[in-house]
Amino acid sequence: MSKMLLSPTSLKLFLESLLVTLLISCLGSCLETDTITSSLVVEDPDSIVSSGKVYRLGFFSPVNSTSRYVGIWNNVSDISIIWVANRDKPLRGDTKGAITVSEDGNLVLMGPKKEILWSSNVTNSSRNSSVQLLDSGNLVLRDSSNGSVLWESFAHPADVFVPTLKLTDNIYTGKRIVLTSWKTLEDPSFGNYTAGLQAASIPQIFIWNNGRPHWRSGPWNGLILTGVTDMYAVYLDGYKVARQDDGTVSFTRDYYGKLLMKIILKPNGSFVQTMWDVGRKDWNVTWVAPIDACDVYGVCGRFGNCNPRNSPICSCLKGYKPVNKTEWDKGKWSGGCARRSTLQCDRSDNSSEKSHGDKFSKLPNTKVPDFMEVSQGRLDECEGMCAKNCSCIAYSHDRGIGCMFWRDSLIDVRQYPIGGSDLYVRVAYSVLDEKKDHKLSIIIPVVIGLVALILFIFVSWLWWSKKKGAKRAASQPTAHSRLARPPHSNEVVILKDGTKEISLDELPLYSFETLGIATDHFSESNLLGKGGFGPVYKGKLANGKEIAVKRLSGASAQGFQEFMNEVVVISKLQHRNLVSLLGCCVEQEEKMLVYEFMVNRSLDVFLFDSSQGILDWRKRFNIIQGIGRGILYLHRDSRLRIIHRDLKPSNILLDENWNPKISDFGMARIFGGREDQANTARVVGTYGYMSPEYAMGGRFSEKSDVFSFGVLVLEIISGRKNMSFHNHETDSLLEYAWRSWKEGSFECLIDARMGSVDSLTEIIHCIHIGLLCVQEFPDNRPTISGVLGMLGNEIAELPVPEQPAFVQKPSRGRPLSSSSNSHSQATTVSSINNVSITTLDGR
Repeated sequence: MSKMLLSPTSLKLFLESLLVTLLISCLGSCLETDTITSSLVVEDPDSIVSSGKVYRLGFFSPVNSTSRYVGIWNNVSDISIIWVANRDKPLRGDTKGAITVSEDGNLVLMGPKKEILWSSNVTNSSRNSSVQLLDSGNLVLRDSSNGSVLWESFAHPADVFVPTLKLTDNIYTGKRIVLTSWKTLEDPSFGNYTAGLQAASIPQIFIWNNGRPHWRSGPWNGLILTGVTDMYAVYLDGYKVARQDDGTVSFTRDYYGKLLMKIILKPNGSFVQTMWDVGRKDWNVTWVAPIDACDVYGVCGRFGNCNPRNSPICSCLKGYKPVNKTEWDKGKWSGGCARRSTLQCDRSDNSSEKSHGDKFSKLPNTKVPDFMEVSQGRLDECEGMCAKNCSCIAYSHDRGIGCMFWRDSLIDVRQYPIGGSDLYVRVAYSVLDEKKDHKLSIIIPVVIGLVALILFIFVSWLWWSKKKGAKRAASQPTAHSRLARPPHSNEVVILKDGTKEISLDELPLYSFETLGIATDHFSESNLLGKGGFGPVYKGKLANGKEIAVKRLSGASAQGFQEFMNEVVVISKLQHRNLVSLLGCCVEQEEKMLVYEFMVNRSLDVFLFDSSQGILDWRKRFNIIQGIGRGILYLHRDSRLRIIHRDLKPSNILLDENWNPKISDFGMARIFGGREDQANTARVVGTYGYMSPEYAMGGRFSEKSDVFSFGVLVLEIISGRKNMSFHNHETDSLLEYAWRSWKEGSFECLIDARMGSVDSLTEIIHCIHIGLLCVQEFPDNRPTISGVLGMLGNEIAELPVPEQPAFVQKPSRGRPLSSSSNSHSQATTVSSINNVSITTLDGR
């Protein structure tokens, strides 16, 4: 359940989360132990802490309450309760409680009169018992004599799902381990909502309201929950479903590197996922469900389809009509829909329409309905199996599941803009024939009218072209005399070199004249540099704002596709570590992009130009973290899911405070829905920063950007380009770094210009991370969220890196690009320089 942008609803839920969990700090002594025995009594306000100081067990009071509870919370923050013991039996007022192991071997909470208010209540407990708080947040009661677990808090969770906690369902006994919401934001007693796993047919996660379904995740396909469109296989990092012989099915997440994350079941019945931001020292909301009205279970009733982009949001599936039209028109959709026409399967044998078979209508990008049945088979086999069975009313297919069929009803169907599955609904042939007849009655007169209109337009265009050509011959204006065109919002611009359109959503349009004046008519003195896109100029607008203008060169290997990519992608992104696109110019033959101006130019200037000032280690480390945060935003947090594909020092700009900003999105690729990787026959980017699977096979994913990031990290540490090694022993910086790592000789890898550094341990830690990022196989590389956790020391023990990928360079002197404009010609130092495109043939 991956990251989303913060909508107003998400922000509201986040504020509620802060309110409900605003708890007092440890006011008493914080006992430096993780274990409670019969000889240790933890009195309010004392607490114990896990061995890795990840979680703490103690006493707390919710906001606006004087009642005291025993709870577990993340040690990094007091506003992160994950478990409560005495949910229905709080200590009132100034009453003091104590936690200990009783004589019968149970963990107990005692009141001031030694009365037991709460107990682990294990019948087979041992008198020789102890309780340990683990770094996972699990509180475990053990028999000290043999180490067996007698009781654990993870088997009795509160309202929070954390890594390694298991939600279970026994398909034989029906016994479940579920989350239960707080009653209110200020009361942790048992609320109306529960959440857990339902595994009777295909495992799904549910939220129930007093036992009635409230939200459903869609079926698990072995990689993802198919109804959670922001969940990607590349980010699994431990999500898994396991089955045991006794019928128990479990759902858990062993998150990569044990990053601090939790999913809270709120009192209003919503899931809110938060992750700890080390830099901000705060919890970030990264995912919310339900995400909209259509996410509420069965909002449109049986055979209804919910689409939040439509108004009204509910409609009947094709071949169906509202059961109660009056109620439906009032927005009361719970009554659902009923079939309009009888299926052939339901007709009598002597029906005159027996020859007409039923059809299947495709509904794309859906969360498939509840109550599915499963059978192994390919997509082309599913239709045949369903068509042969008259009780089958719909089918779908997923590679990880096989064929899914529905018999009695279709409930909880919704559509997404992208992602989801294709649902094929059985309809009577007459429904499709009605549509065909209706279409023909419209199409025929429309076609006749269009033909007449086209003939008229063609004749008019010939006459107009002759007249305009005569005027143009008499007066041909120069480029600098073109009429100024004021900036506008929400326009659709048609480029001259094609019929394609760019929809500009609140992105200003600058006239050629305005940018010409700002750059002193693109004077050489204002030239910042040249890249694959074209020259970049410094400019100053009439209001004094400094800008950088990137002008597409007529000789550039890049063109409309890269220009449109940059406009569409970066105009929709907002992050402090991404360069801001201020506007663009599309006029006559000109295509230009206008950016904020970066005072300190690009990162490559300070890494590879010895005449420039020296970046100390602290600045370099902050730049590494900033680049990582920018990539994380592209991969997980933005409205679009972006793979940059051309991360390199010249595309990292530095503002006046040395904050890094990722630029140049001409090569970026937008991923949708459940895509986690893609192939391309046109490999673009810069040699030395491309991952091996991309450079050799045209396959790219988030892990491709992680590889580029790893190269960047090693270049920032060493001050050397990856491909700057020209001796017989070492062919690249990656190989040099690997040898240094194996031999433990790190000093020779660190940029000597920094002089002696006090943070050698931190630098070696970053080298370790860089080598993890450039491993040959994508699965061995961490995700960017895992990288940030490593950089923030949330992950104490890093995996041992394997030998990185060594990509064989082409013969020296031979251009890498088949285009005459390879990136090798970009030599001028600039703030947006060396912007390249390399075109290879992908296999």
